[in-house]
Amino acid sequence: MSEESDSLRTSPSAASLSESELPPPPAPTGYVCSLTEDLVAKAREELQEKPEWRLRDVQALRDMVRKECPNLSTSLEDAFLLRFLRARKFDYDRALQLLINYHSCRRSWPEVFHNLRPSALKEALASGFLTVLPHTDPRGCHILCLRPDRWIPSSYPITENIRAIYLTLEKLIQSEETQDGFPIRIKAVHVVNEPRIFKGIFAIIKPFLKEKIANRFFLHGSDLNSLHSNLPRNILPKEYGGTAGELDITAWNAVLLASEEDFVREFCQPGPPCDSILGQALPPEGLSSEAPCDDSMRAVKSQLYSCY
Repeated sequence: MSEESDSLRTSPSAASLSESELPPPPAPTGYVCSLTEDLVAKAREELQEKPEWRLRDVQALRDMVRKECPNLSTSLEDAFLLRFLRARKFDYDRALQLLINYHSCRRSWPEVFHNLRPSALKEALASGFLTVLPHTDPRGCHILCLRPDRWIPSSYPITENIRAIYLTLEKLIQSEETQDGFPIRIKAVHVVNEPRIFKGIFAIIKPFLKEKIANRFFLHGSDLNSLHSNLPRNILPKEYGGTAGELDITAWNAVLLASEEDFVREFCQPGPPCDSILGQALPPEGLSSEAPCDDSMRAVKSQLYSCY
């Protein structure tokens, strides 16, 4: 018998040991980078992320949380903190503020974040209001498709759509390849079939947006050729003039529903009272769950928001 087999034979079973005699659980697995060489190079160039300093930077942020926000109930795992460092290009102070804002929003908007799990949003998901296209763009960015005309206000409140969007973004950033922000960074927003009034409203608010943000909005109207100059046809469904088949919402819904346990652990556990370190983060005006359902919003045509 091998040495390993002999060890297994002579060691007492865990069931025979008292709780005090059980060995301590193994330490949490440290961060393991899953980025390709190309993405590592891209992160170094765009986010100032240096692989040789990565864990040092994570530890620095962890120390700041413990010192400056001791009452902040948050994960301190490497991969989780790394999201916020990447979103703020490894600026420790800005990463810490983003982390605080992240938890502040979750605590200040309970109608969105309470019991946030896929099974609680089946109606919103089945409506086709949002989905993630199966193909990424040439830069490897995911494309989130929102279709406001699929929402029937009398069926469920608008907050359910917001919950579905947040759920989708949380799932997307579990992959390292998408960890630019939200910590997520929106690279572009493409709008198609927008009504004329939308263009007028956007023209009014555009001067108040940061130039970098304003330049990421593309209003295509009914001109799909304009859309295809930004997003190639082979990654778009035929509803948007693409060649990737019909738009299928079932695949992404299945991905979310398969992640039920992850969201239960993250959003459905009893939490501590709001931390004093957190500021007020109120939901956008008019998006309260008490807001009346207005079928006039159905006048907004189907739109494609490509957020990646």
